Amino acid sequence: MKALVCPEPFQFEYRNVDPAPLKENHVLLKIRRIGICGTDLHAFEGTQPFFSYPRILGHELAGDVYDWNGNKPQHGERATFIPYFNCGTCIACRNGKPNCCATLNVCGVHSDGGMVEYFQVPNDKLICSDLSYEELALVEPLAIGAHGIRRAQVAVGEFVLVVGAGPIGLGVMEFARIAGGQVIAMDINEDRLEFCRTKLRVPFTVNASRPNAIDTVREITAGDMPTVIIDATGNLRAIEESFQMIAHGGRYVLVGLQRERIGVVHPEFHKREATLMSSRNATREDFDKVMDAMSKGLVTPTTYITHQMHFDELAGRFPALLDPKSKVIKAMVSL
Repeated sequence: MKALVCPEPFQFEYRNVDPAPLKENHVLLKIRRIGICGTDLHAFEGTQPFFSYPRILGHELAGDVYDWNGNKPQHGERATFIPYFNCGTCIACRNGKPNCCATLNVCGVHSDGGMVEYFQVPNDKLICSDLSYEELALVEPLAIGAHGIRRAQVAVGEFVLVVGAGPIGLGVMEFARIAGGQVIAMDINEDRLEFCRTKLRVPFTVNASRPNAIDTVREITAGDMPTVIIDATGNLRAIEESFQMIAHGGRYVLVGLQRERIGVVHPEFHKREATLMSSRNATREDFDKVMDAMSKGLVTPTTYITHQMHFDELAGRFPALLDPKSKVIKAMVSL
């Protein structure tokens, strides 16, 4: 079968690989759609933590059940899956947090992913649905946003500042809105802020590159500042600057990920009795919430798809997705 391999940063090559024998209690999917996410882009450019090469990327996947070993779903059934393979025995797993398993294996990061024609996944990670292939391929990134909002425990009426208007940030905004929060979108890309205003109907947008950005946030919140800030940039400068905008008693959730140490002015953080937490991946509860929201029309994730291409084009077109001039929000690959 054909696979797209990243042997080292800034390189892709198609290879014919022999499919592994189907493991016990696993399902073989015929891949139909692959969503390109920030993890894939960062891996390609060599800036993704926890990463080694060569690697087959891809974990935002949708396909058809092609074969199975163990419990039997219907042949040809449309499906996606939870791409976080956990041990089931560590303290996180025992406490119902498989998303941050001590030995977590994330498909397409720690092990080879789904930029292939066929891909096998554990039966207990499979999710079958009547949603479209495009919707199914977008469940995982939206689930990350839903999980971040659940971590923040967003309450009705409170201001939620989401820093970063990429696909993950957009998902955070969607589920902050569903939770009843007043969403403020912040980014340095005016095109993405315009997308937030026109497509997601986000009521407040702030360009972080403007010298009065913090004052604008203060004005929006009537001087209180946001009680929830969620970073979806994975950018050190953006993460550190956001500490200045936490309301007294507020919560700061890091969904984005970067490599360096984070610096904080301790007295400023301490006097606010602020809470800092991370949000990693998502759980089945988050996946179910996203799919229910899609089914009810509360979110329309296909709006995010700005670029479409065939698998055979992906290697040639992938580098352009790194260029801000491409104005990509979500690229979708078909097989």
